[in-house]
Amino acid sequence: MKSRFFIYVALGADVGIAIIKFVAAAFTGSSAMVSEGIHSIIDSINQVLLLIGIKSSQRKPDEQRPFGYGKELYFWSFIVSLLIFTLGGCVSFYEGIIRLKEPAPLKDQIWNYIVLAVAFLFTGISGIITLRKFNKERGDLNFWAAIRESKDPSVFTVLLNDLGDLVGLFIAFAGVFFGQLFHNYYYDGIASLLIGVILIAISIVLVLESKSLLMGETISKRTIRKIIVVAESDPSVQKVKKHFSMYMAPEEVVLQLIAVFKKNLTTQEITESIQRITATIQKEFPRIKQIFIEPA
Repeated sequence: MKSRFFIYVALGADVGIAIIKFVAAAFTGSSAMVSEGIHSIIDSINQVLLLIGIKSSQRKPDEQRPFGYGKELYFWSFIVSLLIFTLGGCVSFYEGIIRLKEPAPLKDQIWNYIVLAVAFLFTGISGIITLRKFNKERGDLNFWAAIRESKDPSVFTVLLNDLGDLVGLFIAFAGVFFGQLFHNYYYDGIASLLIGVILIAISIVLVLESKSLLMGETISKRTIRKIIVVAESDPSVQKVKKHFSMYMAPEEVVLQLIAVFKKNLTTQEITESIQRITATIQKEFPRIKQIFIEPA
């Protein structure tokens, strides 16, 4: 399993930021800061759930789960997406509506500025570490294509959370600054609404991606073409008639090939051919942990 250092960095940053945000909200009465504090708590919970999913997905196959527990990660990633929507986006949006209905003057604004600066610094560090890992894995793909093609939700979930945090911090700063500048307390409520909208938008993206992974995604067309070439290069195989594949985890794929073997081969020769093809495919594509090759 790949290093998850970036998740621990994000978890530590989110816990610390959540504490100082709520301290600032207690002194200033800012609803935008309360929304940001809620956001950081949800982010902290999300990191813990992702770590639980990673740990659970590493369990070895048994009689109940002969294909392993790899999809535990996809399940917990889906739960994280729902939490961002319900506890993050909806609560922040509700907090903004309440503040617009009952605007209250803000006080001790210096607290807000200090907290926002510290939070921006910590989140920026976490975001840079996660972005580096994401860029290393995505190769030549553009940002959104890499998210759609990624089979590791822990990386893009943390990354999108960090990006959402940075945008939310900027909006919170704008709400506090303009509210103070124009002596208009509605800016604070508007900022909270916008933060809620951002969290809801991020959660929708994560829900769709996590759902797709949970239901089962196939390996890329480019990879399957290479696999077919490997299989058909064996002297006993005429052609690969059908192929089926599914990601069970970011580094675990199940593959089935329906192959047409040459005529007049004995059962022993077909068995030896299957063994050769399996060994060659697994050597070239280590993510494919289980291969089933059947004669057409």
